[in-house]
Amino acid sequence: MGEILVGTCSWTDRALVSSGWYPPGLRAAEGRLRHHAAQFPVVEVDATYCSLPSARNSTLWTERTPDGFRFDVKAFSLLTGHPTSPNALPADLRGALPGRRGGRPRPVNLDPGLLDEVWQRFSGALEPLREAGRLGTLLFQFPPWFAPGDARAKAFLDHCARRTAGWPVAVEFRRPGWWQKDERAGTEALLRAEEMSAVAVDMTQKLPTSIPPVSPVTSPRLAVARFHGRNDAWGTGTKEERFRHAYTMEELTEWIPRLCEMAQQADEVHVLFNNCCADAAVRAAESMRQLLGAPASPVPSPRGGGARRRGGVPPQSKSP
Repeated sequence: MGEILVGTCSWTDRALVSSGWYPPGLRAAEGRLRHHAAQFPVVEVDATYCSLPSARNSTLWTERTPDGFRFDVKAFSLLTGHPTSPNALPADLRGALPGRRGGRPRPVNLDPGLLDEVWQRFSGALEPLREAGRLGTLLFQFPPWFAPGDARAKAFLDHCARRTAGWPVAVEFRRPGWWQKDERAGTEALLRAEEMSAVAVDMTQKLPTSIPPVSPVTSPRLAVARFHGRNDAWGTGTKEERFRHAYTMEELTEWIPRLCEMAQQADEVHVLFNNCCADAAVRAAESMRQLLGAPASPVPSPRGGGARRRGGVPPQSKSP
């Protein structure tokens, strides 16, 4: 049976910092991460969706966490087909990105040179994590326009697979059609063919955009489950409204058989709580960890052992 690692989708969220969860004297950047890594064996880096990461931060994260700790890193918005403001790019690249005009983004039609440069900077900045064996996975969260049966979506997924050859990748779809009964088998087959891990989702089931609570495993290396909370304001309210949800023990217990089944099929299962409103995510993660009997501290692993996939080359040296 694979190991189940429970954590949260952020350790820097302002609401968490101000909630009092961090002990006095541990609220600066280094203290926060060291404390978080002492409580959980995995965390998601969500800031990389909004801006490119830096190699300096990756090095600091490696130095401040124990061997075996995992960082799941969210892919930059431009690399997942989301609208991206030029201001999200480094200053020297902003002129190459047209201003956001609304409508559905078409990232594959952007300047190939710009995409090459963004991919290179994104992957290069994460190399310290990868070399240290701390990179759990790159998380690609695709937008609602990304639909099953859409040739553009399939081509873009292939494009991402080529770019990330040699790296661990997990995919979260934001369109429920991917996991509906008539599409699920095809979706699983597609992700297996691309050697990508599927992301299971927990969220409210009362909206047309709700992702079904399925728990597919498409990679023997890693499976991922992300808990967004069950607030019906998802997709419409403010960030706080969307994620305001305190999981009950009954809601968490629903997932125990699913997570254990996932662990029967994958070496690692990452269970990440994204209900980042005050300390709700860390409290839910603590409860889930207790229910599962999962470790609070990471289990040491061989250097670099947790971050390889397909044996390919890094994204920056792979042609588009």
